[in-house]
Amino acid sequence: MLILVSLIIVALVFDFMNGHNDAANSIATIVSTRVLSPRAAVAWAAFFNFVAFAVFGLHVAGTVGKGIVSPDVINDYVIFGALVGAISWQLVTGHFGIPSSSSHALIGGLVGAGLQQAGFDAIVWAGLGKTASGIILSPMAGLVLALLLVLIVSWAFVRVAPGRADSIFRKAQFVSASLYALGHGGNDAQKTMGIITALHYAHGELTGEFHVPFWVIITCNFAIALGTLLGGWRIIHTMGSRITRLSPLQGVCAETAGSITLFVATSLGVPVSTTQTITGSIVGVGAARVGGKMGRGARDCHRLGYHHAGGGNCRRAVLLARNTLLVTRRNLGRGIHRHRRAQTFQCCDACRRIAFGGINHMSGTHELRRGTHREQLLLRN
Repeated sequence: MLILVSLIIVALVFDFMNGHNDAANSIATIVSTRVLSPRAAVAWAAFFNFVAFAVFGLHVAGTVGKGIVSPDVINDYVIFGALVGAISWQLVTGHFGIPSSSSHALIGGLVGAGLQQAGFDAIVWAGLGKTASGIILSPMAGLVLALLLVLIVSWAFVRVAPGRADSIFRKAQFVSASLYALGHGGNDAQKTMGIITALHYAHGELTGEFHVPFWVIITCNFAIALGTLLGGWRIIHTMGSRITRLSPLQGVCAETAGSITLFVATSLGVPVSTTQTITGSIVGVGAARVGGKMGRGARDCHRLGYHHAGGGNCRRAVLLARNTLLVTRRNLGRGIHRHRRAQTFQCCDACRRIAFGGINHMSGTHELRRGTHREQLLLRN
């Protein structure tokens, strides 16, 4: 019994470290958009990490507990080896500041311990193949979904005033951040549930069909929530001003894409890396920005706060500026043309330089009055 209790404690330490290391992933987007302060975001993510047990089934716990290594092979040595290997890898990568996945470390440790115990016959190849596929596909799914969401939402809000759109997405990010925290707690906490439950079966404490005791569910979700809470407090001083800024629209799209990926993976019983999932989603949001020569202008748009629906609108602003000026020059010739920008005309000095760079004898000034953005173009010979 002492060995069983000791191994359960080690498993909960792993769960705590998992939440501790992933705290930055859980709150990164909602802090980078300045919707919540780091302190509030940490508490927000920890709460939804804990209540995730009430939302999801326990398919991931079943995969980890009986679908990676054969239950007949699992014993104290296999569990101890898997946990110590995973924790050691977390400590090493954390010490050197190397981003790593706790999920990959645990699955790899479990496979390695199973191979040492009984060779290749110990591996459940169907479950391992499903897990390996999830490792590869989850960041790709997050990337594609985030890219599509940015494009769809940008066009859906193309006629909405920037200030109103910003307000809408700031409120929406409370929902998207909650969903992502739920997905994080649901998928990652179940990995530890599977380990502890498999250990109980190995000791004969549980019999019959594989099921997870309720106290294990509560304890694992509490451990990962506590790790998120304390880990978030640790990184508060390094976040804030130094984290990459995202618009609220981009934050909503990244979190929603990550949430969808985690929800689907958890429902299918696939343990995935929440770190890689949210990273892929943020990369997808970035991929929606304009590239090439327009990339710098798009970045300037976000820094100066003249953005509305991501970098895609900067591209449309540039095209709109070019088309407007060409038509104006053809029809009006010389004179002064005063142009009130359309709501999609999201531009700043950087965008204007890009749009007007190929047109000679042109100058432009920006005026900001009561939240409106006016463009005055002086056409000269």
